[in-house]
Amino acid sequence: MISVSINGERQQLSAGQSIAAALASLGYEAAKVAVAINGEFVPRSDYAAREIRANDELDIVAPVQGG
Repeated sequence: MISVSINGERQQLSAGQSIAAALASLGYEAAKVAVAINGEFVPRSDYAAREIRANDELDIVAPVQGG
């Protein structure tokens, strides 16, 4: 297990987990969120390949409708 920050809250994830796998385990639908790791947004096309590392800071945001 590794410790990461998700939206400002410390959580434990399995080591070697991809963004896609983490989103699934956390109950997010990957198609409806954007993810930044350590302040850098990750393209959705990289979710399956990008591995989350210990002490990463993830921001998971859902789009907001309106204007």
